[in-house]
Amino acid sequence: MIGKLAWKNLWFKPLNTVLSLVLLTASVAIISLLILLQEQFEKQFSSNIDGVDLVIGAQGSPLQLILSAVYQVDAPTGNISYKEAQAWMNHPFVETAIPLAFGDNYRGFRIVGTTPDYLEKYTAKVEIGKIFENDFEVVIGSEIAKKLNLKVGDTFFGTHGDAQEGDVHEDFPYVVTGIASPTGKVVDNLILSTVESVWAVHGDHGHDHEGHVHDENCNHDHDEVEENPAHGEEGHVHEEGDEHDHEEENEITAVLIKFKSKMGIISWPRMIAQNTKMQAALPAIEINRLFSLFGFGLQALEYLAYGIMLISGISIFIALYNRLKERKYEFALMRVSGASRIQLLVLVLFESLLLCIVGFLFGTIVGRLALWIISTTTDEQFKMAFDPLTIIWEKEGILFLVTIFVGILAALLPAIKAYTLNISKTLSNA
Repeated sequence: MIGKLAWKNLWFKPLNTVLSLVLLTASVAIISLLILLQEQFEKQFSSNIDGVDLVIGAQGSPLQLILSAVYQVDAPTGNISYKEAQAWMNHPFVETAIPLAFGDNYRGFRIVGTTPDYLEKYTAKVEIGKIFENDFEVVIGSEIAKKLNLKVGDTFFGTHGDAQEGDVHEDFPYVVTGIASPTGKVVDNLILSTVESVWAVHGDHGHDHEGHVHDENCNHDHDEVEENPAHGEEGHVHEEGDEHDHEEENEITAVLIKFKSKMGIISWPRMIAQNTKMQAALPAIEINRLFSLFGFGLQALEYLAYGIMLISGISIFIALYNRLKERKYEFALMRVSGASRIQLLVLVLFESLLLCIVGFLFGTIVGRLALWIISTTTDEQFKMAFDPLTIIWEKEGILFLVTIFVGILAALLPAIKAYTLNISKTLSNA
């Protein structure tokens, strides 16, 4: 009965109610969007650097190196000598060293030359088919298989660079040999092949890379690839005197390092910077720096949202207070008809709480719609998607309590006024 009466009272002056509702919805939507974005953003970034203590790459911005090598969302800083990198990859401190070679994409999805250790790092298994073994065999991420409808046995051609529009390497067809299991990590949006495949496509050194016999006029065409199957990195057959030169010419983009001893984390960045033309970046430090930059903007938006919520509370207070002055005779008649002081107090409080609950529900829905729109954009441009259906119980629970508190605070004075209403004086003035 009180709920029904409170709902009708709210729409007695619809413009005031709509204004309060819009302000409350906007504030809750912004805060819930920030909560979901921050939580999922940090979770995705943290999960992708698990098992990576250090990244070796070309000199340039350390953050750019981390974003390109670990998260695959930026252009790489350049290439490094594979032979020079191997000296560090084979160091006794190193537990795992995963080479990465970039250069091409297929319909916006990056083709990465690497080793099977890359899949293991992300706990991804080959769900359908088998791991890549020979040149131009690829394992594709689960999201790519779903979005591009690729299956085991399908072939495609890579496009040079990171842009979808570019030179297509029509002489080098890739064959899908496996589809990786979904992980929710960056590997879901990558096409993985051998490093030698990337060398073969971009080689201009007059030689092939994957266990092939080399002639003076070697052309790197696909027929040669099929006639000379891969035999691994150490199975190359070269012309006499060429092997050393060709090893030096081979380049990769970056190396993901995991240490046995944490001493390497402290000493290697300085040692590599002083003794080589490469750089070593620490993912944990660079991502913390990125979070601090984003954190300032997110905090400013959060303060803005709470400011809007405060304005919404003031709007609710003004609406209830004005409504109380207009309805004091109605309240006096209710008291004469048998309503108690407590019932009047509860009625006013319930009107405010009802408005806050509706505003909170609308706000969470609008916030999730906004996240869905953002997710479609980030997924298309950066291959990073967010789940709008995720519920952050603790933080959103606190937001709900804050919303209810604002409603109670806004209704407190009007409710006390209703509670202390003098019946005889009010009716005599009427």
